[in-house]
Amino acid sequence: MSKDGSYRQILRSSSIIGGASVINIAVGLLRIKVAAVLLGPAGVGLIGLLTNLAGTASAVAGLGVGNVGTRQIAEAVGRNDAAAMAAARRALFLGSLVLALLGAAVFWALRGVLAARVLGEGSLAGEVGWLALVVGLTVAAASQTALLNGMRQIGDLARVTVLSALLSTLLGIGALMLWGRSGLVAFLIAAPLASFLLGHVYVARLPKVQAPRTPLSVLVGQWRVLARLGAAFMVAGLAVTLGQLLARTLVQRQLGADALGYFQAAATISMTYIGFVLTAMGTDYYPRLTAAIHDHAAVNRMVNEQTEVALLLAGPVFLAMMGLAPWVIDLLYSQSFHPAAEVLRWQVLGDILKVVSWPLGFIILAAGNGRTFMLTETLAVSVFVILTWLGLPLMGVAASGMAFFAMYAVYLPMVYWLARRRTGFRWARGVVGNAMSLLLVGALVLGGARWYPILSAVFGVVAACGFLLHSLIKLAHVTNLPGSLGKIANFSRRVASKMASRSN
Repeated sequence: MSKDGSYRQILRSSSIIGGASVINIAVGLLRIKVAAVLLGPAGVGLIGLLTNLAGTASAVAGLGVGNVGTRQIAEAVGRNDAAAMAAARRALFLGSLVLALLGAAVFWALRGVLAARVLGEGSLAGEVGWLALVVGLTVAAASQTALLNGMRQIGDLARVTVLSALLSTLLGIGALMLWGRSGLVAFLIAAPLASFLLGHVYVARLPKVQAPRTPLSVLVGQWRVLARLGAAFMVAGLAVTLGQLLARTLVQRQLGADALGYFQAAATISMTYIGFVLTAMGTDYYPRLTAAIHDHAAVNRMVNEQTEVALLLAGPVFLAMMGLAPWVIDLLYSQSFHPAAEVLRWQVLGDILKVVSWPLGFIILAAGNGRTFMLTETLAVSVFVILTWLGLPLMGVAASGMAFFAMYAVYLPMVYWLARRRTGFRWARGVVGNAMSLLLVGALVLGGARWYPILSAVFGVVAACGFLLHSLIKLAHVTNLPGSLGKIANFSRRVASKMASRSN
């Protein structure tokens, strides 16, 4: 594939998945806005705690088969091996079915222990028990996503994302408006239920693989791979979700329910607004990287291209979010969540490092190096939990945002060193320049926000507009875009040239 074609492929996938993610983000923010108005900071904090509890259980029950299933299917597709593809699909389906049922059953059996030990309220055992449905549906939906992802059905994945967001929002908001606080469990079940139902519809439409019936010995071999690699990926995923759960527990116990609501508000925005970039990486980039993992030159080129496009697309959002954080918090939640603004700004700085590090982390996934992936993820999230624990008494809830930034400041050098060892990777000059510019401007906005909030906000918005102009020019140059987007980019290039000539 030519350089222009490669950039176009990344931009096309990012636009499809990104567009779906933007809709998902908007609908999700509407969902949490209603929850914030109806339940207040304490209710939003409880939603975050229950979500993390179910997410932790889902990570254990899923045994990492989603990540490994995507890898196995993408590898078979890359070799055009129908028999291997059929074996991977069948093993993924049967394995996920068993894990979903087993995980839901165990979670329900432990509902009393989890309510008492994690939430500190044994009276919530009934509500926790209903989360067994969330666990089972999440594991089942992950297998559907893995299949669509491995076969690179980008359009279907985008449709599932949008339609499930709309359906879950209707169900979740309806539950809260009908039953108030009592509808919180239904609110949490709505999202995985919608994803599972719609995922089933689109998986059923996939063409059947024309291959002989898979022998049991081949299925057993597939399950061994799923279990061996999946266990490592499960531990890594568990470390991340457990770390988030521990951090929330620390915030609640040391600072109270309202502080937990502030933490949850900032974390939700942080995880949501760059979802369009990170989801595109997992949907298109990961399968392509898996197919080319043994070609070091191709891998290094793909990592640089993916990182550059991700920074160009997300950069304006980063800077605008830095400048407008207090107003974004007030808009999406309410004025009672105002202390979350400082947490959000620190998390945005961390997100810049996150976007740079993720393409490198996918090298470990694509290579199937489960132990290394587990160690890097565990070490990074340990930094987050330890610094949150140490910082909360000194700096309040803002310490959680600082710890988030520190986590990726540790993670990024680790994955870069591992990629350098494996493929001889080096960052392209444009990637370094974009990342450093974003970090510098973000740090200036953060530093000035306490003393000059309005001036800092204006600076962030102006910088976001300038970076957007730069992004359009750069994307037009590397992709030679046709159509309306190309015309916009060429117009931006002419404007920038005129501004430069006048300054000289």
